[in-house]
Amino acid sequence: MTERPIRLAVVAPASNADPEKVERGVERLRALGHMVTLMPHALSQTWPYFAATPEQRLADLHGAVADPEVDAIICIRGGYGTNYLLEGLDLELLQRNRKPFIGYSDHTAIATWMLDQARIPVLHGPMVAADFSRNDGVDLVSFAGALSGQAYRLGDESGLRVLRPGTARGILYGGCLSLLTASLGTRFAAQTEGKMLFLEDLGEKPYQIDRMLRHLKLAGKLEGVTGIIFGEMLDCASPGAPADLIERVVLTVLDWFPGPIAYGLRSGHVSRSNVTLPFGVEAELVADEQITELRVGARTRINQEEQ
Repeated sequence: MTERPIRLAVVAPASNADPEKVERGVERLRALGHMVTLMPHALSQTWPYFAATPEQRLADLHGAVADPEVDAIICIRGGYGTNYLLEGLDLELLQRNRKPFIGYSDHTAIATWMLDQARIPVLHGPMVAADFSRNDGVDLVSFAGALSGQAYRLGDESGLRVLRPGTARGILYGGCLSLLTASLGTRFAAQTEGKMLFLEDLGEKPYQIDRMLRHLKLAGKLEGVTGIIFGEMLDCASPGAPADLIERVVLTVLDWFPGPIAYGLRSGHVSRSNVTLPFGVEAELVADEQITELRVGARTRINQEEQ
């Protein structure tokens, strides 16, 4: 078996991005040895905040999925608008071409649906303009491991720490908390039962985090969840409030939850070094005073060729 470069197609399913940031991100991906192609509307802009029309964005995504020269699909940035694509997703096409989909934030809207309905490998991790354009924007070890399908572990170097001790196993799953909550009551709602749930967000106040967690509970979406891991929760604070208020809120609103709870994993909206999490694979969370780590299982590799 020989390694070959992974061929990435860049799509913009939501908002448009700064072209200079896109260029820097593409250059860095190529410097890492990947082959990168921008889909036709990746650099477009449509009023008021979309990268292109829903039809154009969907055509780019479907085109990347169907292209035999593409190994994986990476988003340019988040923003807003991915929910416009949900009703038009070609699930049969996705099922025939299960290529990893890389993104976070607004892309939670389609990522969970594609994973649930078509078993598309979803990598909750760095995007081209949002992360690869920054010198310290990407945790390269987890990105390489997740993209190549290898098993790996994440510990305190990723920001992970224990809030409630315990050990849990389950399918790693989740994304942006506000997007998961927004899907409730629709046929596109996330399927969380039996999963190890990763939740993260940006700029939400502690009471808003409380409300969304309560919403998930009342909707039955926390039943059967084996463990919960929170992200860095960047800027999720109230002016003048104690620094640990958001952590105390989490423990209070989840006081009934029987499984372990960890906090601080730097994936998604983060201050630096965005960690990649492969959703849809087996994972184990070990959380106690001596060690807190997330052990991520392997999946089928995409960057090998028979020689």
